Amino acid sequence: MKKVVLLGDSIRMIGYGEKVEETFRKEGCEVWQPEDNCRFAKYTLRMLFEFQDQIKGADVVHWNNGLWDACDIFGDGPFTPIDEYVNNMCRIAEILLQYGKKVIFATTTPTHPDYPYHELERIKLYNDTLVSELKKKDIIINDLFTVMVDHRIDGIRDDDKIHLNELGIELCSAQVVETIQKALTE
Repeated sequence: MKKVVLLGDSIRMIGYGEKVEETFRKEGCEVWQPEDNCRFAKYTLRMLFEFQDQIKGADVVHWNNGLWDACDIFGDGPFTPIDEYVNNMCRIAEILLQYGKKVIFATTTPTHPDYPYHELERIKLYNDTLVSELKKKDIIINDLFTVMVDHRIDGIRDDDKIHLNELGIELCSAQVVETIQKALTE
């Protein structure tokens, strides 16, 4: 039986996670994802210690972090400076590569244009900077940013301007399933 692990922030937790888990369980896979929102990179890094028994031996680990990190809620710069973000994410990648056979990183999704604490260009910068480093480590990249960039209005919830609505969940779930299925068969 193949084992799939899903890690990530609320885009996973209240977004694509449930549909992806349901799909792979129907395919006979063991699926594990924390009930916890993995929030920002440093939080996820810390929680890898708690989650290690559930992650070890996974055929595929699919993970995302970034919305919290790139967010500028106080108006004085991102929650996590980009160099710290990339460093923490590379540490996570190294640990996940020890725990699982294949690791997939899902890029950070854009927010609604009216969301005041994120800038599209900053999210893109965080994604691009991190992806170039993760590719050096043979991390598979799942580009959810590109999936959602043209759906920033119709794919994002109106109430909070950050989380996926039904359309966004469908789009991201399909992309995550396809990326994991490909990794499981290669």
